[in-house]
Amino acid sequence: MKLSAAHLYLCTDSRPQQKDFDAFVDAAFEGGVDIIQLRDKSLEAAQELELLSVLRASAVAHGKLWSVNDRADIAAVSGAPVLHVGQRDLPPALAQQFLHDGGTIGLSTHSPAEVAGAAANDDVGYFCTGPVWATPTKPGRTAVGLELVREAARLEADQAREGLALKPWFAIGGIDLLNVEEVVAAGAARVVVVRAITEADDPQEAAAKIRAQLPA
Repeated sequence: MKLSAAHLYLCTDSRPQQKDFDAFVDAAFEGGVDIIQLRDKSLEAAQELELLSVLRASAVAHGKLWSVNDRADIAAVSGAPVLHVGQRDLPPALAQQFLHDGGTIGLSTHSPAEVAGAAANDDVGYFCTGPVWATPTKPGRTAVGLELVREAARLEADQAREGLALKPWFAIGGIDLLNVEEVVAAGAARVVVVRAITEADDPQEAAAKIRAQLPA
C-alpha cells in the first residue's frame, strides 16, 4: 500500500492488559485501518522487535502499512516501511539514513511554521498536525484546535492551485467517532486515532465506523 492512499492511522501500545496484540491489529486492519504504529515507551528493544514482527506479518497479510515510533535503530533492524519522529527527535535527514530504500519518515507538527517546514522538507514523507484536542496519550502537550488543521488544508489548496500536490498529512489528537466530522469539515482527509479504537469493545467495528466518515 502506498502512503498516499492511507486515510486511517492507528497508534497503539502493546496491549499489556488485554494480551491480545496479534488479534487486535488483525481486527483493526480488517476494519479499515491503513497504518498501525506501535507506540509503547515501556518496551525494551527486544520486546518491541518481537511485537513488530507480529505487526509486520499482519500488515503484509492485509496489504497495509506499519510504523515505528521515534526509534530509528528499531526501524532499521525491523525493516519498517514507516518511521515517525517528533520535533525533538532525530532530524528527518538523519533518520532517513537508517531506513531501507523507499522507507518513509513522518513528522509531528504543532504550529503553522512547523507545518510549512514539514511540507517543504524533502526528507519528510508525511506529517501530522495536532493535537487537535487534549489527549492523555500526550500529557502536557497543549491542544492546538482545528485552526492548525485548517492551516494545513489552506496550504494544500494553495499548492493545488499551483498544480502541485502537498504530501499526505494527518490530523491527530483526541479524534473519535463523535468529532471526526468536525476534523473532516476543517479540511482533513486523513486522521490518526488512538483510544477511539484501542478502547473499543469491538476494534474492527470502531475502525470501520471512523473510516466511513473519511473521504474515499
